[in-house]
Amino acid sequence: MLINLNLLKTNPNYRKLYLAQFISYMGSMMTYVAIPYQIYDLTKSSFWVGILGSIQLVPLLIFGLMGGVVADSMNRRKIIIRAEILLAIASAILCLNAFVPSPQVWLVFVIAATMSALNGFHRPAMEALTPQIVEPEHLTQIAALNSFKFSFCAISGPALSGFIIAHYGLKTIYFLDFLSFAGSIYFLYQVKVPDFKPLSEMTNTWQSIKEGLRYALSRAELVGTYLVDILAMIFAMPMALYPAMAANWGGAKAAGWLYAAIPAGSLVISLFSGWTQKIHRRGAAVILAATAWGVAIVALAFAHSLELAFICLAFAGAFDMISAVFRSAIWNETIPASRRGRLASIEMLSYMSGPMLGNARAGYVASLSSNFVSILSGGIICIAATLSCIWLLPKFWSYSSTHTKKETES
Repeated sequence: MLINLNLLKTNPNYRKLYLAQFISYMGSMMTYVAIPYQIYDLTKSSFWVGILGSIQLVPLLIFGLMGGVVADSMNRRKIIIRAEILLAIASAILCLNAFVPSPQVWLVFVIAATMSALNGFHRPAMEALTPQIVEPEHLTQIAALNSFKFSFCAISGPALSGFIIAHYGLKTIYFLDFLSFAGSIYFLYQVKVPDFKPLSEMTNTWQSIKEGLRYALSRAELVGTYLVDILAMIFAMPMALYPAMAANWGGAKAAGWLYAAIPAGSLVISLFSGWTQKIHRRGAAVILAATAWGVAIVALAFAHSLELAFICLAFAGAFDMISAVFRSAIWNETIPASRRGRLASIEMLSYMSGPMLGNARAGYVASLSSNFVSILSGGIICIAATLSCIWLLPKFWSYSSTHTKKETES
């Protein structure tokens, strides 16, 4: 069955919101390749590419939790617009830096950290805004549309970025990203959002953050989704090594294909994900899928061509999407609407901090040894770590969606 587009036809507010995010996400995915590629081009070091993840993680941790509180206490559309205006300015600075004869690598790091901080406000607000303008019975359609948006942009954005970098330079990528935010802001200003009443329990920011964290940590099924994904990403995220790998296989174009490989595997699973609705042991599915991700990364270590590397990464992306589908289902089943903004920020931290730390690990280990050792050791440790969660998190391993349904109805 093809993806259901009826919501885009019948709900003009959601259509404008979706178009806004589709445009800006395409630009962001092109910049997602350009920034690490530029850092490697300026430093010739996978170590500094890996450090990029750590530098992005700090502001995300600081502002990500705060962004969830803000999303539950302020006008969410205004938060998104203001964040995208600042993100557009950041892209413009990257563009100007790429124009000068000697681009400054420290400025690239500063802007990347700033963008990460802004995303800490943007993403929770976006996650919390959508249910305000869409009826609950359409949430499954939203999941499918979002999956398509992510997969399409995450595949075409990096591939297009590699082609543009090779032929027109990094400055063109950053300028296109600036234009994408401008287009997104245009549509966002047209979105009409129902009146939003801030929660009365929001007495102060830190108390609200602690309340959200307390709730998340009190639910074994939520803790399991966070921990398993973080372990898999920390030990087996190879993206920091893509620029160095691409240098042996064709440069910028090869880098674009490497960055597109994982999303390509994710797209296949998202298009044929109907079977996932029949799986009730969702905790077990998350653990097994994360373990299979590690197996695919081990295979990547032995790939000696761009084509084989692409296939291994595509399989990794497929398993990661399976994990993501079940993690998303568990989140939707267990998180009440009153905590959606704050829990969305915790979700964001869980699925973004792992890759950032993983890239730092991969770059550091590669700087001490080689790409092969970094990828192989990471994949093996990932397999051991995720399988250990069967014994470390027995409640999560046995978690079934039927239990949650009974609990929420009572």
